[in-house]
Amino acid sequence: MFVESHITSVRLAHTRRITVRSLLFVLLLFVGSLVSAEVAIGQVVADSVLTTEEAGHVDEADDHAEPADDGHQDADHDGAAGHGDDGHGPIPPLWLVIPFAVLLIMIATGPLFFAHHWHHHYPKYAIALGAIVAGYYIFGLHSPTPVVHAIQEYIAFIALVASLFIAASGIYVKVNAKGVPLTNVVLLFCASVIANFIATTGAAMLFIRCYMRLNTNRIRPYHIVFFIFLVANVGGALTPIGDPPLFLGFLRGVPFFWTLAHVWYIWLPTTILLLIIFFVIDSRNKERAPDPDPNLPTLEIEGSSSFIWILVIIVSVFIDPNVLSWVPQLHFGSVHLPFGIREIIMLTVAFLAFKTANQSCLERNDFNFEPIREVGWLFLGIFATMQPALANIAAFAETNADSLTIGMFYWGTGALSGILDNAPTYLNFLSAAMGKFGMDVGSPDAVASFANDMVNSGPYLQAISVAAVFFGAMSYIGNAPNFMVKAIAESNGIETPSFMGYIVKYSLTILLPVYLLVYVVFFSGWVL
Repeated sequence: MFVESHITSVRLAHTRRITVRSLLFVLLLFVGSLVSAEVAIGQVVADSVLTTEEAGHVDEADDHAEPADDGHQDADHDGAAGHGDDGHGPIPPLWLVIPFAVLLIMIATGPLFFAHHWHHHYPKYAIALGAIVAGYYIFGLHSPTPVVHAIQEYIAFIALVASLFIAASGIYVKVNAKGVPLTNVVLLFCASVIANFIATTGAAMLFIRCYMRLNTNRIRPYHIVFFIFLVANVGGALTPIGDPPLFLGFLRGVPFFWTLAHVWYIWLPTTILLLIIFFVIDSRNKERAPDPDPNLPTLEIEGSSSFIWILVIIVSVFIDPNVLSWVPQLHFGSVHLPFGIREIIMLTVAFLAFKTANQSCLERNDFNFEPIREVGWLFLGIFATMQPALANIAAFAETNADSLTIGMFYWGTGALSGILDNAPTYLNFLSAAMGKFGMDVGSPDAVASFANDMVNSGPYLQAISVAAVFFGAMSYIGNAPNFMVKAIAESNGIETPSFMGYIVKYSLTILLPVYLLVYVVFFSGWVL
């Protein structure tokens, strides 16, 4: 026992050193990218000012010059600037989506065909592909704003995921029951409900190890898949805390309880249907889990003090200038930092939660930093490379908003939420839907009016909200905790489906028919 404890301590110390080096490298990468982007922004602004001044001098020198063709000038400006009025510069060419596609293909094939090489070098591929896109934005399009936004979004993402991962790992939850289909259904349902209070990431980190222990000797890949379906995605559709897209909507002006009032009757039958499918599949598993210990309580929780850290993280989500006007933006000299007080609190909590965690709970949870390391590097590349795809999608949605129906918004938001980050996808389609009704997504009052008009515009928001959350389960990268759950399971020696195996065997055959049924009943107009 002493030897095992010593080995575990050595492993934790080693992973500490690895993680510190990784975090320092990522920090340097962020700072370098930010400085480059800020310098580029400054140069673009300076060039713009210089051009304006030169134009002014020309006008003064030639008061009798012929006026320019306004229509031609405006057309040139629109063609060159694209989304220039929102600071994002020109729409990137479609070929710039190639690095994102390459990264997805490598994530799908690497563990299957060149696992050893992939495991050792995937950070390099993620950084290289992300650097190609960032470099083209900064030096090719002279539009560094999307790079800065990608850095901001990534830091917010990794701060939340890492802090909840570490804080939840300090809590040991054991259900002293037999791992049978009914017990699993109850646990999955309870965890799905709790996801609306501590976010899908928090619920996934809190329950995944307990769920795996409950099914000792009988756990199969489908157990992990349905956990991702329910706890990491569909479960969090009822509140803005549950899933990042809904929180973005709340920041924009969607009333806090709007999703609970208008999504629960879609959430509940969808959750029940997925649980029924799981129960049928799990009932065919004839392997037996260990019997419960009659001398122990049904529910055992150790390290409950770590719940305080989880509460601090959840509260800090709302420490945002868009929610609380007194929250300041952070600057270093003239440079606007790509993070705020919220991210500082979350990363501080991550450090304190690890330092104060019950070491026995960490050991019993088989805690190590490899899952968050893998998620951190891969999503660094994903956030960088997906920007061109999002920009082109936003441009298409805005241009064709008038012809898009509720069904198109549902399937469009859903399809893209499965392979892109569902938060910006939600926001892009929300902007397009509001544009369809002549409303501005930048106005909180307009967003609230759009949401509350359930006769005309509200159903569009309902379709976008449901699709963004539900379809996040279609792939490992559709939502933040998906890949984390996969990584935790694999680090505990549990087999999980490959990237394409997950999509082909489970998403397309199980989720897609369920989501089609949701569309037919709630959004097609054929039933309700």
